[in-house]
Amino acid sequence: MSTQAKRATVYLRPELHKALRLKAVETSTSVSELINKAVRETLVEDAEDFAAFEGRAGEPLISYDEMVKRLRKDGRI
Repeated sequence: MSTQAKRATVYLRPELHKALRLKAVETSTSVSELINKAVRETLVEDAEDFAAFEGRAGEPLISYDEMVKRLRKDGRI
C-alpha cells in the first residue's frame, strides 16, 4: 500500500466482510486492496457513463410510450 494512502472507517455487513476476508486470503491481497480496486472500477464505470450521456446530449428526446411503440414495430418486444 502506498505511504500516501488515507485511512477511512467503513462499516460492512458481516457477510460482506467475511467474503472479503476469504477472497483476500485466496488472492493473496489485502481487504484494503480489494476495496480500493472495487471503488476504482466503479468510478471508472461512472466516468464512462457520464461520457456516454454527454455524447448523446444533442439527441432528440422521445417519450416512453413512443419508445415502446418503436420496439414493438421493430419486433424487439
